[in-house]
Amino acid sequence: MDEEYDVIVLGTGLTECILSGIMSVNGKKVLHMDRNPYYGGESSSITPLEELFKRFELPEGPPESLGRGRDWNVDLIPKFLMANGQLVKMLLYTEVTRYLDFKVVEGSFVYKGGKIYKVPSTETEALASNLMGMFEKRRFRKFLVFVANFDENDPKSFEGVDPQTTTMRDVYKKFDLGQDVIDFTGHALALYRTDDYLDQPCLETINRIKLYSESLARYGKSPYLYPLYGLGELPQGFARLSAIYGGTYMLNKPVDDIIMENGKVVGVKSEGEVARCKQLICDPSYIPDRVRKAGQVIRVICILSHPIKNTNDANSCQIIIPQNQVNRKSDIYVCMISYAHNVAAQGKYIAIVSTTVETAEPEKEIEPALELLEPIDQKFVAISDLYEPTDNGLESQVFCSCSYDATTHFETTCNDIKDIYKRMAGTDFDFENMKRKQNDVFGEDEQ
Repeated sequence: MDEEYDVIVLGTGLTECILSGIMSVNGKKVLHMDRNPYYGGESSSITPLEELFKRFELPEGPPESLGRGRDWNVDLIPKFLMANGQLVKMLLYTEVTRYLDFKVVEGSFVYKGGKIYKVPSTETEALASNLMGMFEKRRFRKFLVFVANFDENDPKSFEGVDPQTTTMRDVYKKFDLGQDVIDFTGHALALYRTDDYLDQPCLETINRIKLYSESLARYGKSPYLYPLYGLGELPQGFARLSAIYGGTYMLNKPVDDIIMENGKVVGVKSEGEVARCKQLICDPSYIPDRVRKAGQVIRVICILSHPIKNTNDANSCQIIIPQNQVNRKSDIYVCMISYAHNVAAQGKYIAIVSTTVETAEPEKEIEPALELLEPIDQKFVAISDLYEPTDNGLESQVFCSCSYDATTHFETTCNDIKDIYKRMAGTDFDFENMKRKQNDVFGEDEQ
């Protein structure tokens, strides 16, 4: 271990593993350490089920009705992948897809007035949906056609909207869309957590709706994918990539000290040895004095013996409860997966509820979601602090990731990865560039 590295990475969460993979592909010498004996840090999948009961300090352990413990792989942080999103691009470009199998999530639903409805996102679905009246449907269809044809490089497609200055609120007004439609468009299609976006320029929202529609168009049932055996497979896939390119991995390795000289990182001390480095990447748990608390997330893992009502017995789905529907500032999310993804015993389902904490009684805040899941066999409640770095790392060369937020997809995580990459490398992250580097190693024939 007493060696010089370009980059040392602490923690094997998804953000850290992707950056470690990218840096190794870019020819950097990488050492990757984790104080835990398992991969994934905050974003790991826990198996067997007994381990989950231990982790949540439930001494009685799982009842026999939950089947074999080793049939379970339970994500601590629930997220899906957008089929056309940034993480899937990263997986494809780095060829990490060869280590993983994905399934399409069977449906995306939205909550309105105590009931759940399928999210309409194509013209046909919009016209058949019970979410809106007849005239509203026509207006919504017009809006979807406008979004689909919108091209920021072609002013002819703007229809009087200026992508940089017109707010989204004004775009909704232009199409005369009512509050319920605005709710599900902003929260179930554009996937915003709050309503702050309404007064910002509309380009970002239009692009988000396009991403949803394009992701949906790929597979038809929903825009989301989920890996067999759980999300814990993702960091391990990128860790393998890093290892192929010469990265060194050490699990179960305590980090005693991060060594700084003149305000700049020079190495990491572990069990009496020092590994030297030029740059350091880590998650917030390794540098508590360089991060600030930015809020809290509550996540409740629920084990069920039945699919969720009114979802056509889907064996996987997402439900979004827009904040307006339950008088909140931020949305409540439900991610449901099941035995079909090799993460639960036969006939069992895992539904994970998450939201940003807004009051002193977070468990009360998620009641509307839990009501949709009744009866629940077993609940595990986790309230986590969200941390973000206090500086950009340019001086210290210590680059810290942000905690995983309450959203149910990886777009915010990918933005963090691209942002850290830019600060470390000084240039924008370029997907195409990753691809070329791959060809250099494997040669054209193996592609």
